[in-house]
Amino acid sequence: MSTYRLLMAGCSALVLLAHSPAAFAEETTTPPSDTVDEVVVKARDKAGLIEKQPNNTVFGIDKPLLETPRSASFVSDVTLERYGIQTIDGLTAVSPGSYTASFYGVPGALNIRGTLAENYFRGFKRIENRGTYSTPIGAADQIQIVRGPPTPIYGSGKVGGMLNFIPKSGKNEGGYLTEPTGGATLTYGSYNKKNATAQIGLPVNFGPVTGGVYLYGEVEDSHSYYKGIYPRRQTLEASSDFDLGNGWTTAFGGMYYHSDGDVQTPGWNRLTQSLIDNQTYITGRDTTLKDTDGNGRLTPNEIGFYPYSSALYLAYYGFPSTNDLHTLDVGVGTTKLNPRNVYISGADFSKTRTNTLYYDLAKALSPDSAIKLQLFYDDQENKRFVSYGYPAWFDSKVWEARATYNFAYDVGAITSKSFVGASYRSFEGRRRESYNSGLIALDRRDISFGATPTDIIDSPFSTETGAGVQGLLWENDNKSTWQQAGVFAMTDIMVGERLNLMLGGRYDDYNVKSKDTGYLSYQIAGQQKASKGKFTYSASATYKAPAGVMPYITYAKASALEMSQAGDIAPGLVADASDAWLSNSDLAEAGFKFQWLKGTLVGSLAGYRQNRTQLTGITGTPTGTRAKGVELEVRWLASENFSFTFSGNTQRTTVKGPDNSFQYIPAYTAGVPGAQAYGGTYVVWAFSSLPGRSGDYDYTLIPKSVVSLYGAYTSDAHEWGKAGGTLGVTHVTKTSGTVQNAVTYPAYWVASGSVYYEYGPYTATLNVNNLFDKLYFTPDADSYANLGALPSKGREWRVTLSRKF
Repeated sequence: MSTYRLLMAGCSALVLLAHSPAAFAEETTTPPSDTVDEVVVKARDKAGLIEKQPNNTVFGIDKPLLETPRSASFVSDVTLERYGIQTIDGLTAVSPGSYTASFYGVPGALNIRGTLAENYFRGFKRIENRGTYSTPIGAADQIQIVRGPPTPIYGSGKVGGMLNFIPKSGKNEGGYLTEPTGGATLTYGSYNKKNATAQIGLPVNFGPVTGGVYLYGEVEDSHSYYKGIYPRRQTLEASSDFDLGNGWTTAFGGMYYHSDGDVQTPGWNRLTQSLIDNQTYITGRDTTLKDTDGNGRLTPNEIGFYPYSSALYLAYYGFPSTNDLHTLDVGVGTTKLNPRNVYISGADFSKTRTNTLYYDLAKALSPDSAIKLQLFYDDQENKRFVSYGYPAWFDSKVWEARATYNFAYDVGAITSKSFVGASYRSFEGRRRESYNSGLIALDRRDISFGATPTDIIDSPFSTETGAGVQGLLWENDNKSTWQQAGVFAMTDIMVGERLNLMLGGRYDDYNVKSKDTGYLSYQIAGQQKASKGKFTYSASATYKAPAGVMPYITYAKASALEMSQAGDIAPGLVADASDAWLSNSDLAEAGFKFQWLKGTLVGSLAGYRQNRTQLTGITGTPTGTRAKGVELEVRWLASENFSFTFSGNTQRTTVKGPDNSFQYIPAYTAGVPGAQAYGGTYVVWAFSSLPGRSGDYDYTLIPKSVVSLYGAYTSDAHEWGKAGGTLGVTHVTKTSGTVQNAVTYPAYWVASGSVYYEYGPYTATLNVNNLFDKLYFTPDADSYANLGALPSKGREWRVTLSRKF
């Protein structure tokens, strides 16, 4: 049975469950009452699964998620804790369509519906984070995942989706804090995991001013399942929310984040099917190149002619070729590779610092109208080096101002809530990278032997000089600024009591400047400028049908800047006559949401078709994609003690050809045996030149289907306290590289669980990930997707002791 049929069968079973005689009798013997339903749901929702409060994330207008005509998942901090979710990669358990290929082992951004999503903070877009650092979800009050374009108030964006981070604040569901609250945790786990958090919320009342402040801090100093990776992170978050009286309210705060150890790794290199199936690794090293100056790495003068080094790469023109530099000559053989051994060296590093600030000031003009001014600032600096030959230095900042006027208007049976507004966003960034000279050779290192001076490539961060030493320079050094001024509007129209229409749009004027002064930049020389205006819109309709079912349909056309990893825009795209720096995307989505059994069984079924672009290859070429799929999400509070979640999808993403991006390819695609190839690397000037890739092709880095089923138990309160636990399993279908006849990564099941004991203000929790120690693989993303794959982390446990006060 296909996954699509499984999803449909699951939904049909839910319909039968909701309308079985027992369920019908329960619903009809109790008079309908919103108050009773709310009490029932709150009493049962001990894992924080069901979002009942109106929220403005999806469209910018307060609306319950179950009445919003768009596929979205909200995950509370309670759910994150109960489900043991520590990184955004774990959100697959509770959000369909969010499986993410490995961005070199650093969970910075989600893939949603087959393509990379964008990160937001309280509704403002952050600087790009494609594996730069681990998104600190422990500091979140809620993680909101929206599939589709952002609301017009949030600015322009692609239709794939977004992750919105809601920080902890001095407010709760009932309003401002009324008494001090807080807590502290200590966590110790396998592989010397050490983490500590502390948080405190305080009510504030002086004169006519009421409100609350909240502080959160987190420190981690851990080792990792992967040998040689030691993540160290610090997070500090502060927020303030105040009612100033006379209709005025304000909120301000921010988050500081620092990490030193989110080192990127491609995982395993020298990919073969036998390596994936049996862990049989081809060993051997090339000794032709020498570290003649003894500085512990290969500098350009030791590799060959710089800047165009023919020593490490060979261009593939349809026939196999090799040379002495590509051939392994010492220790050639095979061995069984331990999943803990991945591509890493003592020279690898990654250091990140981010600062995020926000300020809101609002005035209620009447019960149905208000004005709001919002300010936002975000900066990021990252220095990193991956010893196969990729150094980078990003330094970017962005600020945004937004003014909004909300109002309501009623005409007979037609009621509406609307907003209009304007925003201005300004970005300044610098991206320094080196990869153009061909010094990258991912397969050169024998992981089973470990890093050696002849497989660690030089870096511009190394300032050593001396006779005959020619250091690597920054080959790309792009300084980019851009501004985006826009106006927007959105209206939520209710016709009678059942039909709901939502219409929105925005117009943006863009101005972009970029100039790359790198030593070996393939970008167009000189400063490039461009400007353009763009209109985008969305339209949705939903109908409140009987039996708690709400079918909906939505369509959207969106636009977005084609940004690189630092949030900058490449000069070549700016100079392109077809305005390649500004992409178009569109989405058509239809489905229905449901809430049955007095609101304790809720969910959604959605089908979609979308077109959007993504940057591909080493040069960041905009390439079109087409995706379609079906998603099912269910959350069920079965009783006062048991709850269940189901998250599943089936999808297919196609890359629109011809894909003319410059890419690295594996030795087997070049037709060369590993022992004669792994000393260097192979490239193609255009991916479309490969067999079977001249036209459209499947984006097989993302599985066709991911299905997760989780159950949670919480006991009643007793004199001895209470206890509970969570157990879940996720199934992922096979993936593979994107070249023809690529290495395939088999489908797998993985289980996770947790148990906890609570006594008074104290709680002890045991989490176990990968309960049965299953070995599976996640393909790399981006430029080296066909050269590396990350083996799964084995069984990991951690114990957390917490105290609330």
